[in-house]
Amino acid sequence: MTKTWNIYLSGEIHSDWREQIEAGCKAADLPVSFASPVTHHEASDDCGVAILGEEPDKFWHDHKGAQINAIRTRTLIQDADIVVVRFGEKYKQWNAAFDAGFASALSKPVIVMHGPDHQHALKEVDAAALAVVETADQIVEILGYVIRAELKGYTDK
Repeated sequence: MTKTWNIYLSGEIHSDWREQIEAGCKAADLPVSFASPVTHHEASDDCGVAILGEEPDKFWHDHKGAQINAIRTRTLIQDADIVVVRFGEKYKQWNAAFDAGFASALSKPVIVMHGPDHQHALKEVDAAALAVVETADQIVEILGYVIRAELKGYTDK
């Protein structure tokens, strides 16, 4: 029986990087399942007040939402075999940095994805990661190597 690897995809929600990884893994026929935070920005921001009631103070509005979102993210990160954290260009993803730290504290393998312009700002996050990549294709290649011990261009002799 082949193990199904649980991959948690954390980070920016404004591009299709998750879909790229999922499509690449499907094309490679890798035994993986994916989980992620709620990626509907407004729903994620407003879940606390939508469920528990309005807050006049923005701090408590955000606090309620963060706590409810943490139920999902903490549970899924704890269940993950590998955590992928993507830092995008448009926003500072403090939640993604927290997810990377939480995963590292749990001794989960972390793969960080970002462009070269974030190298300095994310140096501590990168240092805790087991791989730092720039593309979804690199993540798919890492997963193929880790899961199947196969490396493009190399064969057993």
